[in-house]
Amino acid sequence: MTEAASPPTSGTHRWVSLMVRDLTTAQRFYGELFGWEFDAGPTQLGPYVRALRDGHPVAGIGESAAGAQQVVAWLPYIATRDVDATAGRIRECGGTVAVGPIEVEQVGRLAIASDVNGAAFGLWQGGPRRSAPFYGPTGTPEWNELITADTSVVSKFYSVVLGYEAAPEPAQPEELDYLTLRLDGRPVASIRGVGAAALPQDRGPHWITYFSVPDVDEGLKAVERLGGRVLGEPEVSPFGRWAKVADPEGGNFAIVRPPGR
Repeated sequence: MTEAASPPTSGTHRWVSLMVRDLTTAQRFYGELFGWEFDAGPTQLGPYVRALRDGHPVAGIGESAAGAQQVVAWLPYIATRDVDATAGRIRECGGTVAVGPIEVEQVGRLAIASDVNGAAFGLWQGGPRRSAPFYGPTGTPEWNELITADTSVVSKFYSVVLGYEAAPEPAQPEELDYLTLRLDGRPVASIRGVGAAALPQDRGPHWITYFSVPDVDEGLKAVERLGGRVLGEPEVSPFGRWAKVADPEGGNFAIVRPPGR
């Protein structure tokens, strides 16, 4: 899961993880959709596998305890040099720390928190949780985006807690409530304000992960063939052609073909 290396820069998105009710079904769906292979990961929090693409770890999938009542959702893990201090800032800024900080099999420390509007995310202190670049071939995470009612308050939360500069994205239409989160001028994630009425009732504010595919239309066909659902027609943005989908247990994510690929 980790190699000996210097800790990543605080605020970078280092990992995405999914908790499901049926790990075997999830492995079959994502394995066929993205060409992932799997190996065993840390079992401290229950059954867990790492997804590999071309031998590189790109994501993790765990199985929830029997009877656990939770929404199936992809969770981004954000790097921090001091998870305890970051957890403290989260509480001070009106967020919640639900799990940890805890040690994970002597390779790092993690916490699971939620922002001031209730969207869950993870924190990771330790070495890189994947050896591949964030941008890569089919099935690698390209981007994380926060879907929330509006960007005004929550952008200040992430700026204080993780040091982001939140600014409008010039490539997006001015009428959209859309901000890009940057570190030292480099974009690392985004926040999309959709209005309270547009938030899904089963999950409210939430992060969504975009995974790369070579062809969005073929990807949508594969999602349905494998038991998932298409949640909207493909859209074109400055960041590529994309569409929102769900896995067989309802876990939302997006598939995207970035420009130039």
